[in-house]
Amino acid sequence: MEMINAIGRRKASVARVYLTKGQGNIKVNGKDYKEYFPQIHVQSSVTDPFTTVNLEANLYDVKINVDGGGYKGQAEAVRMGISRALVTLNADFRKLLKEKKYLTRDARQVERKKYGKPKARKSFQFSKR
Repeated sequence: MEMINAIGRRKASVARVYLTKGQGNIKVNGKDYKEYFPQIHVQSSVTDPFTTVNLEANLYDVKINVDGGGYKGQAEAVRMGISRALVTLNADFRKLLKEKKYLTRDARQVERKKYGKPKARKSFQFSKR
C-alpha cells in the first residue's frame, strides 16, 4: 500500500483524501483536524469511519484537501472520503460503513433564487388593498 486517494462530497464541499501508512496524523488543508474543526461534534464525524471499522487511526496518516461549503458540509465530505479510502483498503469494511450511511452521497443542494422573489420560494407580503 503506497497511497490510497478518494473523493468525498457533501452539499458544495469537495474533500480529496490521501491515506498512507504512518503515525495517525490527520491533516486538513495543512492543519491538524482538531484545529481546523474546533467543534467536538464535528471532529468526531471525521474520525467516525475509523471507529466504525475498529481500526486505530494511529496506523494511517490522512492528508485532506477540502474546499467549498461550510464546516459541517466539509466534515461530512471528509467522512465520506475517508470511508471510501477504507473500502479501497479492505472490501470487508464496506458493509459496516454502508450500514451507517457513510458511503451515501447526500445530494441535497441549495435551491437557486428565482427572480421576483426575495429567496428561492419565499414571496413578498401580499396586500389586497
